[in-house]
Formats: sequence, C-alpha cells, structure tokens
Amino acid sequence: QCNLTGWWENDLGSRMHVSTVDSQGNFSGEYHTAVSSAQKPIKPSPLVGSQHLDEDGQCTFGFTVNWKKFSDSTAVFVGQCFTRDNGEEVLQTSWLLREKVDSQNDDWKATR
Repeated sequence: QCNLTGWWENDLGSRMHVSTVDSQGNFSGEYHTAVSSAQKPIKPSPLVGSQHLDEDGQCTFGFTVNWKKFSDSTAVFVGQCFTRDNGEEVLQTSWLLREKVDSQNDDWKATR
C-alpha cells in the first residue's frame, strides 16, 4: 500500500515532505521547489492535500502549494501512487500553476 508520509523527490530535484496522513486521507507538509521563475529566492512552501484511501494501495491524491513566501502564485497537483514490483513507491502527477496577473485582459497567460 502506498504511503504518502515522508520525503519525495522529482526528476528536477524538487522535494516535498508529507506529514502523517490522517484516517480520512487529509495531509499537510512542505514543498521545496528546485525551479522557479520568481525574482525572489526560493523558500519552502506549505502544502495541503487529500488522499483517496483505496484497498489496493494504488491511491489517487491531490494537493495545493501556496508559494506565498516568494511568489504570487499557487499550484495544484493531482496524481496517483503506484507500487512497483520491487516494492518501490512512485508518484505520477500532473500540475497547474496559477500566477497573479495585473488585469483580466492578461488572464490568458496566467495558468500553465
């Protein structure tokens, strides 16, 4: 069964720490991104999320990261946890990043 609790690292070197997942699947933690287009120095950012607890362990989950410490943006991640034949747990995710823009006319370039 996949357990999201602990440290995870992606291909770009970003790391996240998930605190204990409660009995309802809720969790929180910190995201330490290795990449940013912000002008300020990168700092660890809070995350909150929810995991769908499934009997077969291949659970889905989602979480939000608020980059408020160095950027005017928010990211949401959704994914699924897989356990490989060798027992290694892997998270497959997709994400959306919303950056603040100055006007509604610039809305077209705010989400990637």
